[in-house]
Amino acid sequence: MKHYPIAISLSKQMEAKGIEPNLVTLSILINCFCHMGQMALSFSVLGKILKLGYQPSTITLTTLMKGLCLKGEVKKSLHFHYKVVAQGFQMNQVSYATLLNGLCKIGETRCAIKLLRMIEDRSTRPDVVMYNTIIDGLCKDKLLMGALSLLNEMTLKNINPDVYTYSILIDALCKVGKVKEAKNLLAVMTKEGVKPDVVAYNTLMDGYCLVGGVQDAKQILHAMIQTGVNPDVCSYTIIINGLCKSKRVDEAMNLLRGMLHKNMVPDRVTYSSLIDGLCKSGRITSALGLMKEMHHRGQQADVVTYTSLLDGLCKNENFDKATALFMKMKEWGIQPNKYTYTALIDGLCKSGRLKNAQELFQHLLVKGYCINVWTYTVMISGLCKEGMFDEALAMKSKMEDNGCIPNAVTFEIIIRSLFEKDENDKAEKLLHEMIAKGLVRFRNFHGR
Repeated sequence: MKHYPIAISLSKQMEAKGIEPNLVTLSILINCFCHMGQMALSFSVLGKILKLGYQPSTITLTTLMKGLCLKGEVKKSLHFHYKVVAQGFQMNQVSYATLLNGLCKIGETRCAIKLLRMIEDRSTRPDVVMYNTIIDGLCKDKLLMGALSLLNEMTLKNINPDVYTYSILIDALCKVGKVKEAKNLLAVMTKEGVKPDVVAYNTLMDGYCLVGGVQDAKQILHAMIQTGVNPDVCSYTIIINGLCKSKRVDEAMNLLRGMLHKNMVPDRVTYSSLIDGLCKSGRITSALGLMKEMHHRGQQADVVTYTSLLDGLCKNENFDKATALFMKMKEWGIQPNKYTYTALIDGLCKSGRLKNAQELFQHLLVKGYCINVWTYTVMISGLCKEGMFDEALAMKSKMEDNGCIPNAVTFEIIIRSLFEKDENDKAEKLLHEMIAKGLVRFRNFHGR
């Protein structure tokens, strides 16, 4: 732990005893005040340094710039940099990396690139850390082409990209579904003599799983092992989650057993993925058994795990067990989220307990939850099931008033219910509204 207040106190004691602070002492003080977020005091010490005729070091000036950046005053930090450079002070690679990092964190990637160009015209040579910072910023701002352009620029300027450079770009490509390009980049990385680490492999595997390519992800896992990179818990969890999403739950369970055989400790995400997969395939008993195993191995279930179980119980018409689980969650101090409430509201509606569902829905409104389109749609479906069409239409209007736009499913539920009850005029009116909003998915309504 850093004892900044103690260091400041010692400095004051020195001054009280008539011991004149030197440049080292004053520089330490600046560092302390910066880390404590007291920038006004930091700059007052800088004033004292200059008044005593000392020349602040590059490290001290960089500390001040970093302090401003940490306070969110990045533009002030940039202006301070311009000012001291104009006075003849030198900045180093750490100084510029600090500024570039600050600019990228506030989304000022254009300004960061401009600064990079300025650095190139000075004695300080841009390094891989600076490029990584800007590439990461561009990727976070979804400016992928700009990021890839900087990678090419690095190669042309003989600045060797490292594993972090490639990992950033692989992640960005995967996030936009360009997994083939990401895989090609991994190949380029290997060809250039940069060995992918477990993070790079995990990122690519996750990218494939996101587009339903779990088989490709499994091949990458095998390739990873063959190159001598040991998979971690995250590696296996990614594949397990992908298998569960592809309804290959038995394979996922086998992979879990393989992890345990290798003395790896599955984490909460691993178990939650499997529990969700088991629930979605209707294997509630197995899911409950896995929950017990999870607790036995010291992994505590969270709201995501419980919501999966609750949703599974409701979908398998175990409504009483679902309600009991909901009550236990609250007893154990696990706060339900809007997805938990939506699953339970859906279950209550389907079990004919509309009044209870309405009470729970009202509770969400009173507590200020941000209710999404699915929660409204579930409630509307419950009202339609009971033939309460006026209430369902009123609910639709209410959700629109609250800024929640009904989707195609919302419209379809009401329209189908109206047609089934021969409320054709109301149904056709809604159908025209649906067409006007561009939500028709060319499905038949009541034989139409």
